[in-house]
Amino acid sequence: MSTNLSDGDLLVRLEPAVEENLRRHIEAANDWHPHDLAPFDEGKNFAFLGGEDWTPEQSHLSDVEILSATVGVLVADNLPAYHRELAHALTGLGAWWKWTGRWTSEENRQSIVLRNFLVLTRAVDPVALERVRMEHMTLGFDAPSQGLLDILAHFAIEEAAASLRNRNTIALGKDPMLATILGRIADDDALQSTFYANIIDEAFAVVPDQAARAIADRINGFKIPEVDLPDRGSSSAALAEAGIYDADQERDKVFKPLLAGWKIFDRTDLGEDGLKAREELAHLA
Repeated sequence: MSTNLSDGDLLVRLEPAVEENLRRHIEAANDWHPHDLAPFDEGKNFAFLGGEDWTPEQSHLSDVEILSATVGVLVADNLPAYHRELAHALTGLGAWWKWTGRWTSEENRQSIVLRNFLVLTRAVDPVALERVRMEHMTLGFDAPSQGLLDILAHFAIEEAAASLRNRNTIALGKDPMLATILGRIADDDALQSTFYANIIDEAFAVVPDQAARAIADRINGFKIPEVDLPDRGSSSAALAEAGIYDADQERDKVFKPLLAGWKIFDRTDLGEDGLKAREELAHLA
């Protein structure tokens, strides 16, 4: 019979895996800096400091590049808020704290470099960007409290999805500097997804049914961040139409690779609850 563990017990049991994967992550990560990728020579003051405020004709990016980059800012700014969920049970667990700090700082540099690029090149309306960012940061975390494994599974999915969106935006080939920035971010996202996926994999050795349940719940409830468009259309629909991110790509390039890595359809260690969760994922086999 499968045994469920509390979040506190799981934090203790999984901490050695966190420490090992943190070391691997740091060794594999590219040590890049936002200021190196910010085109400061293109910047100029806005009206508040005697310059000129933004007008639409100043933007040099396509609408889909702007939308993809804006979603990237929202993801990078808001994902670290989830560490509030972890913080309830992290006291005294050094490896978890170290990872949370590392991950948060990586997300922060992503938002810094994207915002610097978008504002310095006047690619977007900076007022609109700040307003949507403030709204998303205020309302975007309005979600029910989740357990530890749910949070880890969500991050594995979210970071894989972000990496895919960024690489597909690069493929548009419109702006080489934006492509360089998104390439660095996509590399970060992929490594972060691997970290979270590895911890979930370790959880299968401890609580296979709980791990399977968390994965099924997070896949079934997964949505990428939305941005309100001027015509009130869906940003997700616009990204799908442009080939940046759609349901087919999400299924084939995000969900299926993660499930294959976890060997979810080949496992023999699942109990009744785990088998039920796997059945809910059968359409992804």
